[in-house]
Amino acid sequence: MVQRDYSELLLQLETEHKNRSPKSAALHNRASQYLVDGVSHGLRLVQPFPPRIVSAKGAWIRDEDGHEILDFWQGHFGNILGHNPSFVISGVAEQLSRGIGLQTGHTDYLEVAVAELICATTGAERVRFTCTGALATMYAIMLARSYTGRTKVLKVGGGWHGANPWGLKGVAFRDGFEGVDSEGIPTEVTDDIVVTRYNDPSHLAECFAQHGKNIACFIVEPVIGAGGRFPATREYMQAARELTNQYDAVLIHDEVVSGYRYAATTAGVLYEVEPDLMTLGKAIGGGMPVAAVAGRSDIMELVGKNLGPRVSFSGGTYSAHPASMLAAKIYLEHVVEHEAEIYSQMAQVGAVLRSQVAAAFENEGIYVRFAGDRIDALPGHMLHPLVFPYEEGVDLTTPDEVLNPSVCDTVVGQRVLQMALLVEDVYTPRGLPIGGHTAAHTEKDVVFLAEKCSSVAKRIKPYL
Repeated sequence: MVQRDYSELLLQLETEHKNRSPKSAALHNRASQYLVDGVSHGLRLVQPFPPRIVSAKGAWIRDEDGHEILDFWQGHFGNILGHNPSFVISGVAEQLSRGIGLQTGHTDYLEVAVAELICATTGAERVRFTCTGALATMYAIMLARSYTGRTKVLKVGGGWHGANPWGLKGVAFRDGFEGVDSEGIPTEVTDDIVVTRYNDPSHLAECFAQHGKNIACFIVEPVIGAGGRFPATREYMQAARELTNQYDAVLIHDEVVSGYRYAATTAGVLYEVEPDLMTLGKAIGGGMPVAAVAGRSDIMELVGKNLGPRVSFSGGTYSAHPASMLAAKIYLEHVVEHEAEIYSQMAQVGAVLRSQVAAAFENEGIYVRFAGDRIDALPGHMLHPLVFPYEEGVDLTTPDEVLNPSVCDTVVGQRVLQMALLVEDVYTPRGLPIGGHTAAHTEKDVVFLAEKCSSVAKRIKPYL
């Protein structure tokens, strides 16, 4: 494995960040007295401290030190239209001004309207709302285990399904994906998790052949998130449907990231593969916390009163929160109505982004790729996992390649690049930048990004 030492560069970048952002540094020191690590989500912890944001609009955010920062994190990839769309803000504000929106614990028409929208655009028969994607995937797995009477959960190495007990194995790459990713989970749970390879139909078939009679469900992201932010192949998606049918297991599409990102529907619809259950979140909320499980009525009815219920799916105090439902209704209606222009514009900007960013590094003699760039399964490119492979012949279609430090330079890709771009006023998520763009990002923003990538490439080159 190639050994490169970036410690000097990282120190330079951290020092530069501290010098140019004293207000964010001071606020982080204050936060660290009360919050663990000064944050409430590990992915927001930029070393040595994150920029503290005072406003956000469209593609841009502004921090405490007055920096205007081009943002490609965009609400954990939840934003399709950028930060704080004005039509969502005005709609929610008008409702709140009428004394409606914070009356937690009661039902209203908004919950019905959003459920109707989801069913109409995805083909689901029933929906139940909850608050987070992690809860949605947990409930979906509970439903599958109850429906089948089986215990084992099949998931993908590198697949992230939130911090629920059946999701916290096989996420981080440690010479493979067999490790458990958190303490505190009973071994009885982790022993029931079987990990398979993404985009590998043969290995998927082997897992079913070995464990099929005990597999309750296969949960899979049509566009894998933590494992590389690239899509599945059509062959893999079809194999998942055929094998779950063959072994009478429940197929769960985790579409918390991919739902409504590539069209005003789910990725499953675009693949022409119908799951038994799907989980949704992020984009459906219009910036507010909304998540859902949707799918076949005979499975979903396990949470209903007619059957006991057999599965306890209360969703949480803030499930179907009226203000969140209002934002979701406004947002989804807008996306459906303007689908053609929104997604065609995003696809166009995405193509320009990939071309210009790659050129910025290649002009400095640095070989880069976007993971999954040889998979042409979904329209456009909405997520942009820039990686630094050591050799040109790697497919980069599985997390086993993308996250493997012997295949790709993961230190520069996951640590150096984020800090180097931040001091250039570009925010990218931790690991596998560039991140994701929205309908608010313009080609002018892409030119800005490419210029900054060119500056970053010049700083990185001496250390390669």
